[in-house]
Amino acid sequence: MKSDRLLSILLLLQTRGRVPAHELAERLEVSVRTIYRDIEALSASGVPVYAERGRHGGIQLLAGFRTDVTGLTADESRALFILAAEGAHAALGLDAALGSALRKVMAALPAPHRPAAEVTSRRILVDATRWRGGPQQAVDLEVLQDAVFADRRLKLRYRHSGEHEPRTYTVDPYGLLSKAGVWYLVADRRGRPRLFRADRVRSAKLLDDPVRRRPGVELADAWEVLRRQVEERPGGLEVVVRVRRDRLDMFRRMMASTLVGLPDDDGHGEWVTARLSYRVVAEARQLLAFSDRVEVLSPPSVREELARAAASVTRLYASE
Repeated sequence: MKSDRLLSILLLLQTRGRVPAHELAERLEVSVRTIYRDIEALSASGVPVYAERGRHGGIQLLAGFRTDVTGLTADESRALFILAAEGAHAALGLDAALGSALRKVMAALPAPHRPAAEVTSRRILVDATRWRGGPQQAVDLEVLQDAVFADRRLKLRYRHSGEHEPRTYTVDPYGLLSKAGVWYLVADRRGRPRLFRADRVRSAKLLDDPVRRRPGVELADAWEVLRRQVEERPGGLEVVVRVRRDRLDMFRRMMASTLVGLPDDDGHGEWVTARLSYRVVAEARQLLAFSDRVEVLSPPSVREELARAAASVTRLYASE
């Protein structure tokens, strides 16, 4: 709608200052000609907006002009009150600020939208933590936040999973990321993106050196590379199993990260065939959690590995 677009232009100019016409056109997915027509419409309605052409030109508001209009629609008002788990804000020390901000937004909302926003805050709850995730170690994000916002390098003492002793790294932070209730530091180490779990950071020291990020790379860019590395990591070892039908739903949930496609289920029979992908044979030991409800059909190396592991457990509990 044109009215929404005009308001978007106004708010963008208020927050960004001078903005090139082509950038506004790209952001709002219209032509540059349409942007100039919109500027004429804003000007005709009394908004002190003007355009400067040329290499360093752009569109901007007259210095000092501000508007208090929120322009929020009913859906936008509701969306503001559907927030992530409070734990994320608490970890950043922003719980009180969040509550204050929401009260201010509620006061600024158009009167017709306030009841819907208030009901949304009571009827919709987002909890980003997993079921039965177990107790989580307290995470101190203060130094990590300081480095992120001060654009400084960090010296970390970091313990990797499966290792007893921490290692020391000097990193260049891009920012902090919360995924499924777990905080991570996204940073470059020697010019390559790395992901560090905040609860495995044993100590962090803010260095005097300015951060050395790769030119043009933002937090979202670095995270996208890291995300693909995890999700598209080649398995290398395909394992074929059969699953008892009464455990199929649990199997799908627990093995989602290793499943290759959906299990072959024709809706009949006691067993369902499924294919999994692992990096190494030892990772398949997780299948022992299903006891006799899951049987490995191939390859033989995985059957042998599980047989050895099961025998080891039997000896452990059979010993006096």
